[in-house]
Amino acid sequence: MTTRINEHSTSSVLAIWISLISNIVLTILKLVVGFIFRSPVLLADGFNNASDVVASAAALTSMQISKRPADEDHPYGHGKAEVIGSSIVAIILGLASIYIAVEAAKALFAEPATASKIALLTAIVSLVWKYVLYIYTIRVGTAESSKALIATAYDHLADVYASLAAVVGIGLALIGDAYDWLLLSYGDPIAGIIVSIFVFKIAVEIGKDSIDILMEKSVDDDRLIAFEELIQSIPEVKRIDRLRAREHGHYVLVDIRIAVDGDLTVQQGHIISSRLRNLIMARNEDVDEVLIHLNPWYPEKQSGILTNEE
Repeated sequence: MTTRINEHSTSSVLAIWISLISNIVLTILKLVVGFIFRSPVLLADGFNNASDVVASAAALTSMQISKRPADEDHPYGHGKAEVIGSSIVAIILGLASIYIAVEAAKALFAEPATASKIALLTAIVSLVWKYVLYIYTIRVGTAESSKALIATAYDHLADVYASLAAVVGIGLALIGDAYDWLLLSYGDPIAGIIVSIFVFKIAVEIGKDSIDILMEKSVDDDRLIAFEELIQSIPEVKRIDRLRAREHGHYVLVDIRIAVDGDLTVQQGHIISSRLRNLIMARNEDVDEVLIHLNPWYPEKQSGILTNEE
């Protein structure tokens, strides 16, 4: 197993540490302000951030495990640890969305709290902070194909929605208090319910992606076609008998069976395999393993039908 993917892991780890520390700071800030100024929406957002601390810690742990080299018990490496980490993030996001919805529903039937400008300012700070974190982590996660970091980025995006709801809710409550419009005070819980739906949708998308990888789902057809074109660019390859590829956390494993001239020596076959492997890995930075099986090809047998021996 090569280590070129892990050479870029420093920025991923830095990004997840920044996310973890930011979540801790925002959790403390929101809970303190929420308790002091009795802001239900800020308290709900604070508890949501508390769950993000757990999610960030899970992502950090999974990323550290995924960096471990292949060993006797894990010959394909530990890449799927990141997928497990993103699954945990999805579960936490799903639970957070339910919590937000329940708290918002309770607020609809309770006496509206007096709005606070400090609470509004805190929500605005959280909104901007989380949006910057989302942009930063999604760029690093996408660049390095880090499932855990991408999941963390979408966790930040969910918090952007939650903070936006808090800003809208508290802002409407302030307007309602200023002009004695009681109805506006309930904009907060209504916005919270809408946000919970968006957060739950993000959780489902992250969870589905994680399950697909854990269930060994193939990469998309466009990716397979690109691999096929590279294989066919090697003149000695007479036929592609099988081509499979799957994600293994932050890298991709490719499994190929090709037919070459049956009269070639083992050494010649080895050279062809090495050329093909190097070509695929050079053109695809996220490919970390290419398994190639050679079948003999003879001019009189070109039916393309595989036998058990192949």
